[in-house]
Amino acid sequence: MMLALEMYRSPAKFLAAKAMGSRIPGILTGPAAPLRLVTINEPKADKEGWARIRPILSGICGSDLGMVTGHTKLYFSALVSMPFVPGHEIVGELLDDCEDLPKGTRVVMDSVLTCAARGVEPCAGCVSGRTNRCDRITVGHVAPGLQTGFCQDTGGGWGNVMVAHRSQLYAVPDGLSDERAVLTEPLSGAVHTAFRAKVEPGQSVLVSGAGAVGLFATLALRELTQAGRITVVAKHPKQRELARAFGASDVVAPDEVFRGVRRATGAFRLKPELNAKEFLLGGVDVAVDAVGSKDSIDTVLRVTKAGGRVVLAGMPSTGADLSPVWFRELELTGTYASSRVEPNDRPAFETALEIAAKAPLDGIVGARYPLYRWREALDHAQSAGRLGTVKVAFDVRAS
Repeated sequence: MMLALEMYRSPAKFLAAKAMGSRIPGILTGPAAPLRLVTINEPKADKEGWARIRPILSGICGSDLGMVTGHTKLYFSALVSMPFVPGHEIVGELLDDCEDLPKGTRVVMDSVLTCAARGVEPCAGCVSGRTNRCDRITVGHVAPGLQTGFCQDTGGGWGNVMVAHRSQLYAVPDGLSDERAVLTEPLSGAVHTAFRAKVEPGQSVLVSGAGAVGLFATLALRELTQAGRITVVAKHPKQRELARAFGASDVVAPDEVFRGVRRATGAFRLKPELNAKEFLLGGVDVAVDAVGSKDSIDTVLRVTKAGGRVVLAGMPSTGADLSPVWFRELELTGTYASSRVEPNDRPAFETALEIAAKAPLDGIVGARYPLYRWREALDHAQSAGRLGTVKVAFDVRAS
């Protein structure tokens, strides 16, 4: 038996969270949260290539918060199996030998449950190394789940024990702290985002959002591309400070985006009638939306030059005006998780581990909570930007 936070199906709580969450934020981690602290059976590592892991630290990310607060789209309901233990950003210790990795090895995990993990013939995505595009995430000998942390059979990082397949695991180098290692999964997503952005040497880039997704995207863009000017949209003082430390050329507030991009690129600013949203003729070569909100997506579409590229790195909301995509012939690109084979012919996780070792990441994990203080942890994570925190994590050892 083990202690874990368990996500369970509750249509009533889902509807309550969507209806009242914006007006009464505390309800999202209180009575409306379809999450409970329970004692349950440990998941089993009874298939070839699987092993148990004891999580050390497990991060709280935006997709976790969206799930708890009812903001995740019903699109994803067919891709999970409930009840499940959340948590896919982990550093942990192997409790069993796992092929070439001996018991006791510290590991990080690529959370996507691909064909290899499910014991089925590899799909086209897995064959090509684009494992984040796996078409078999609901079949095989593992319950449906797009990732560990959304699957009934695997457990997740918000519990004392979880299981993972060897294909998901990467050994943590000696000397890399747990606080840096737990950032590997979001950093791998940023590596993938940087490659998906396809920035040419000297091109201008806008990153909208300076939470973990936006800050890590900025870091990866500066590390892995030859981008020219990188402008980051940041709301809070600590975010602005970190954006500059991670490679931003300019940092602007949300209400300064059009002015800042126009000044940096020489674009023309136009204002439609009847208080419709303004837009630019000209603008940045590439824009990365790291928020997913309607306003953020609208903004990046309206400040990207004709023929430019817009990368959706934050889980998108609804209602964005796609007129600029049509009129400006924009290339709209999604970016999800990371691949085992990136354009540099390496797994994103290997590159992410290297970045984690050398980037200015001290203090990025700004708060750690035991599982029994889960309501405080989620409240903190929801207000992380305002509180000057980038990443909140569960210290599972303390639970």
